[in-house]
Amino acid sequence: MFNLGNFLTLSTFGESHGAAYGGIITNFPAGLEINLEKVQQQLDRRRPGQSAIVTQRKESDAVKLLSGIFEGKTTGTPIGFTIENENQKSKDYDHIAQAARPSHADFTYEQKFGIRDYRGGGKSSARETVNWVVAGSMARQLLPENVEISSYVSSVGEIFCEKPYQNLDFSKIDSNEVRCPDEETAERMIAKIKEIKKEGNTIGGTITCVIKNLPIGIGEPVFGKLQAELAKSMLNINACKGFEYGSGFCGAKMTGKEHNDLFNADFTTKTNLSGGIQGGISNGMDVYFRVAFKPVATILRPQESFDQDGNPIIIEGKGRHDACVLPRAVPIVENLAAFVLADLFLINKLRKFYV
Repeated sequence: MFNLGNFLTLSTFGESHGAAYGGIITNFPAGLEINLEKVQQQLDRRRPGQSAIVTQRKESDAVKLLSGIFEGKTTGTPIGFTIENENQKSKDYDHIAQAARPSHADFTYEQKFGIRDYRGGGKSSARETVNWVVAGSMARQLLPENVEISSYVSSVGEIFCEKPYQNLDFSKIDSNEVRCPDEETAERMIAKIKEIKKEGNTIGGTITCVIKNLPIGIGEPVFGKLQAELAKSMLNINACKGFEYGSGFCGAKMTGKEHNDLFNADFTTKTNLSGGIQGGISNGMDVYFRVAFKPVATILRPQESFDQDGNPIIIEGKGRHDACVLPRAVPIVENLAAFVLADLFLINKLRKFYV
């Protein structure tokens, strides 16, 4: 069983059409007041059925705490929680019981385990991320209050938000259903997603995340580098295809003279192509990264495939699916980043305690 995190850890359970999802968070410090309204707020940002451009599956996604919190404060023991599934329509998946959807996890799960839960994709469903949002929104409350984590949709297909993040008002991220803070770009993105959805097709794009006021020194020198831990967490998200931070792949085209971030007298830097990380450790500048998501594999159009006996068949997606994962992935990116930061923050505190 693999966990999220190194010291602060999350283990999870649940399938898309099972009774519930849930998780256990270990090594959460004792005596911390947990604001459950903030946790539920993040779940509401991720839940299905919140707008016309996402899946219409109706789930309240109400978190139920089982252990580890007493009278509103953490006890230092493992925090257990569940989120019930309320609106499954398993018959929508009967047609793929003996067939694999192209570019989906159906084939690989069948080969790895010799069996698969085809209803909603079982464990491969992105509904698993509901657990991560709970854990991340709790972990977020471990961090210094001035640490700000903001994510937004920065591209849909060929439509890009051309403004640098410094020129965007992050308070407007949730002002529209695609979660892009630039109003004009958001309108074009929404129109594109609606067009693609009408065609029974899907579309991908990118999400940008910006972390402000992160203390200097977060991240480990070798195998726990800040960028590596962030990348690992993001690449676990369903449909994620890429991660870059700072200058990213554009940096590969530059010379050292162009790329180096020169210091100011106070050891801030004149530029920030490093993305707030040097040597795997935060340097006090903004940490920023971008995550790429592919189009959802399940499309409501005929596709060629094969049944389990190798016979050619035509399959077509049915039921309720996202035409674009990006709007609902924004809080997933944010809260996964928060969990990673909280984990490394605690490791840093332990290191100072034992030195």
